[in-house]
Amino acid sequence: MRSRLSLLRRLRRDEDGATLLEFAFVAPVFVLMLMGLFEFGFQVYARSVLQGAVQEAARDATLEGGELNISALDGAVRDQFHNVIPSAVVTFQRTNYANFSDVRQPEEFTDNNGDGECNNNEPFEDMNDNGVWDQDRGQDGLGGARDAVLYEATATYDRIFPLHNMMGWQPEVEIDASTVLRNQPFETQAVRTPTVGNCD
Repeated sequence: MRSRLSLLRRLRRDEDGATLLEFAFVAPVFVLMLMGLFEFGFQVYARSVLQGAVQEAARDATLEGGELNISALDGAVRDQFHNVIPSAVVTFQRTNYANFSDVRQPEEFTDNNGDGECNNNEPFEDMNDNGVWDQDRGQDGLGGARDAVLYEATATYDRIFPLHNMMGWQPEVEIDASTVLRNQPFETQAVRTPTVGNCD
């Protein structure tokens, strides 16, 4: 009995292997934190690469004749981003406006019933000539001389670490980049005369 008690006392005082046990508890959390930091840092880097490529392409597109090089400019942005993430899917959208102040603004309407929505046959100014009231008054495409152009690119790619199941994230990352520039004044800006429509 005495030998058993002394064995228990020795085991209680013995600290051999304690560090290994503590590391076994801490390591998974530490590794997950590192992977999350790398994932976030890579996402920031990828967004900066996409933003830089978009700004360069947008500047080139604002020159006279830029509409002739749209596919080549989009291809250059895609190629530059593929240098970082070869499997990414990159899509583009160009929307033109008369002025910078019009960017992403809704079409104006007369709110007869005061509910803040365009409905009940209320009149609106159809700035993009599509026959319906829109939350964005811009027209698709590069536009003409002196028009303000919103150039947007969206890249989608698989996460670099398989964290999405453990963290409740989506398996793919989607990042956006955009810039607004005015086309060069190579001719007189076209006048945009809205037609009057009625909301449903």
